[in-house]
Amino acid sequence: MSYKTLVSSAIVADHLGDRGWSVLDCRHQLADPEAGARAYVAGHLPGASFLHLDRHLSGAMNGSNGRHPLPDPLVLAARLGAAGVSRESQVVVYDDSGGMIAARLWWLLRWLGHDRVAVLDGGIGRWVKEGRPLLTELPEAAATVFEASPRDWVVSTQEVLADIYEAQLCLIDARSADRFRGENETLDPVGGHIPGARNRFFGDNLDADGCFRPASELRREFLALLAGCAPQQVVMSCGSGVTACHNLLAMEVAGLYQARLYAGSWSEWCSDPARPVACQVS
Repeated sequence: MSYKTLVSSAIVADHLGDRGWSVLDCRHQLADPEAGARAYVAGHLPGASFLHLDRHLSGAMNGSNGRHPLPDPLVLAARLGAAGVSRESQVVVYDDSGGMIAARLWWLLRWLGHDRVAVLDGGIGRWVKEGRPLLTELPEAAATVFEASPRDWVVSTQEVLADIYEAQLCLIDARSADRFRGENETLDPVGGHIPGARNRFFGDNLDADGCFRPASELRREFLALLAGCAPQQVVMSCGSGVTACHNLLAMEVAGLYQARLYAGSWSEWCSDPARPVACQVS
C-alpha cells in the first residue's frame, strides 16, 4: 500500500527498517535555523536522515526571489539520492511543528514527480507521546539515484500580477490573520497581502493535538473558502512558500486536487515596491 498524504506513527513503526521505506527529518525553527539539526542529533526516528530547510529544501536568495526560493531540482534530487531515496521509495517526512516544514518537503517530492510520500501525522511529538523509540546514531543510508521529473505546479509572480486584473485564479494566503491584514509583520519589510487574496491560516488544518483534522471538515471549509472556484484554479501562497504547502497538503487530504504553489509568496511579491499591496490594518 502507498501513502500519499498522511501516515500514522503506528504504520511507520511497523515499517521501520523496511528497505523500501525512507524516513526524513526536517525540523526547523525560523528564529533559530540550527535548532532542527541539534534536535536531530539529540534524537530522531530510527533510520531517519536530516534535511535542512535553508540548505536543502530552498535555493539561494538574491534579494528578489523570496526568503525560501525553490531549490534546483537536480541539486535536491542528488541530496535525496544521497539519503537513500529512490523513485521506488515510500517516503515519510516529519517535523515538530504540526507539519509546517514537513509539508514543504512533501510538496517538493511531489513536485519532483514522486507520489509515494506522506507526512507523519502529529510529527515527532506524537511519536514520543506514544512511547516510540528515538535514536542518536546517524544512519548509514545506501546512496542511490533519485530521478527528478519536475511538474508544472509553480505559478510565477508575473502570472499572479496579471491575474489581479484577469481574476482567473483563486489565491489563498496561509499566513496568520494578523499578518494577512498587515499587522505584526516581523519577517518581511512590508506588511499586507496580495490584492484579491483570501486567507486560510495553515494552523486551522490541525486539531488540538497537532494532527490534521478529519478530511470531511477540511473539505467543507476549503469548499466554503473557494466559493465556487475549482481546485485547479487555486494558487497557494504564504510568507515564503513554506506554510502554503501545508494548505496544499490539507486540500489533498480533503480530496481536492491540482492546486498550485506561488513559491516566492509574499516575501518575493513585496520585494518590488511597484507591486500593489492590500492592507486591512484597523
